[in-house]
Amino acid sequence: MGVMTLEGIVEDGQIRLKSNVRLPERTKVYVVVPDIQVERVVRVVSPRLAHPEQATDFKMGVFENTSDADL
Repeated sequence: MGVMTLEGIVEDGQIRLKSNVRLPERTKVYVVVPDIQVERVVRVVSPRLAHPEQATDFKMGVFENTSDADL
């Protein structure tokens, strides 16, 4: 396996190579990022049902209580 080192920068979320190099589509590449501090990001996900078929057990309903209507 041959190895080539290229320099590039990230612009709009895409890696742009500084040199005029064209790589074939679907070329496997490895990205090494020197001297960077990465911020830790917390990801809060919403809970999921272990058994999605039980979703109907949690269906909300609106019921009108007419026993207090005379107040």
